[in-house]
Amino acid sequence: MSAARAVLFGQPLFVVALTLLAYQLALVVQRRSGWLLAQPVLVATLLLVAALPACGIDYPRYRQDSALLWLLLGPATVALAVPLHANLARIRRLFWPVSIALLVGGGVTLALTLGLARLFGAGHAVLMSLAPKSVTSPIAIALAERLGGIPALTAVFVMITGVLGAALGPRLLDLARVRDPAARGLALGLAAHAIGTAQALQEGPQAGGFAALAMGLGGALSALLLPLLAG
Repeated sequence: MSAARAVLFGQPLFVVALTLLAYQLALVVQRRSGWLLAQPVLVATLLLVAALPACGIDYPRYRQDSALLWLLLGPATVALAVPLHANLARIRRLFWPVSIALLVGGGVTLALTLGLARLFGAGHAVLMSLAPKSVTSPIAIALAERLGGIPALTAVFVMITGVLGAALGPRLLDLARVRDPAARGLALGLAAHAIGTAQALQEGPQAGGFAALAMGLGGALSALLLPLLAG
């Protein structure tokens, strides 16, 4: 039996299958529990953290064998252009409100993040790791390296931001009586990047389109402005 398990766990596609299974189980947990923090990405991550050592798989092996999933991130990101294009007419009508909301929202988020971190005594490296936390991972990690931050720490901050934003964002928007799909999508995409955009897509194509817009423009503005502010 141990030899059969070793052969099974040694298959490159085993890691992909395990990841997909963890995510499907996470979706079941979310549907059946209704817990606020039962966000599928968080639950799937915890399941994988528990399962990988039991299967004798370390992170370098997981990273190598899950390359197929990483490869699919590109087409998945490009696919966000579909809801974006479907809502292009309304986006044009709301160009100035959306632009102002992105600039103000992004600026306030950055100021509060760095201000609180500095208040609690964070050093320069931690501050520069926190600065791009609301940007999707590839951009955030590249920015952290350029700003003198710690990329691994930035990846953790990005994950926490996305998970908490997707889990708490819809409830907070409900409490604030924000009903318009465009406003909800814009808030989720700006505050919680890709995970928030995935949550917005569950609310509807209009929310998903505006979330994709906020995520894309927020990432572009961060890539342009953060190095100037840090300099």
